[in-house]
Amino acid sequence: MLNRRHIRIKVMQALYASQGSESDDIRVNEKFLLQSLNSMYDLYIAQLSLLLELQKKAEDHLEKSQKKHLATKDEKNPNLKFVNNEVLQLLKNNEALDDVLDNQKVNLWYLDFEYVDILFKALLESDLYKEYMSTKTSTFHEDKLFVIDIFTEIIAPNDKLYDFFEDKRLTWLDDLPVVNTTILKLLKKVKPKSTGKLFTPELFKDLEDRDFGVELLKKTILNQALFMEAIFNKTKNWDADRITLIDRVLMQMAICEFNKFPSIPVKVTINEYLEIAKEYSTPKSSNFINGILDKIVKEYKAEDKLNKIGRGLL
Repeated sequence: MLNRRHIRIKVMQALYASQGSESDDIRVNEKFLLQSLNSMYDLYIAQLSLLLELQKKAEDHLEKSQKKHLATKDEKNPNLKFVNNEVLQLLKNNEALDDVLDNQKVNLWYLDFEYVDILFKALLESDLYKEYMSTKTSTFHEDKLFVIDIFTEIIAPNDKLYDFFEDKRLTWLDDLPVVNTTILKLLKKVKPKSTGKLFTPELFKDLEDRDFGVELLKKTILNQALFMEAIFNKTKNWDADRITLIDRVLMQMAICEFNKFPSIPVKVTINEYLEIAKEYSTPKSSNFINGILDKIVKEYKAEDKLNKIGRGLL
């Protein structure tokens, strides 16, 4: 679910947050990092489960309509196309997902049910829903495209849901694009007999990726003074206060990878942090960071201090 860039961003956020902390305990920073990473999975489950909540809401709505004292013909014999949507049924009957939902300490949408109501109302009023429900039968492919459209057009862009996530957890807004992209990729992979853990992917590709994040955090903190010295040596004509905190953090992390991660190519490191800078820092930051890192790499090469093993890593 997470790639190395996502992990680097999480480490950056942890280091950035630690700058305003009075604690020098690396364990505190490591705990913050791991909580932030695990929190992304909580957001993934929260977003994905909204599809289930909408299906449940629809079932409840139909049941109440059928029990009306003066129910209309359509209410007595409703169109069941949405509640029987094959993709939603796969989600509903997925044991792995059901286990994850059962193990959650808090049922988010049980406590904040009004957001399900908001989304359900938006769904019923949408042309997307009206067109889908204009017939009573559908193929699996049609059901699949409809669920993808629900997520893309109703759930993902909802402003009130966006505000809710912003208030709920500190890092969720940054996580939302990654989580939404992950869900869409999984929905596009769904097949009629999809079972197992399709909807419950592992947070990390492997333990090596998890360890990478923790080690990058620790080694950057432990060598912070050394890395800052390398940066200041290449910015002597700059007032230190003019270098934004986030740029300092990103350059420290990059220098850490140059020195402490022998198997990561220099070009990969530089490209990754330039892309992160474009997204999280000032418009001129990527050019500034690129210039400083380039000077540092040239110095390391000249002094044979670049700690890289394997062909093509320089």
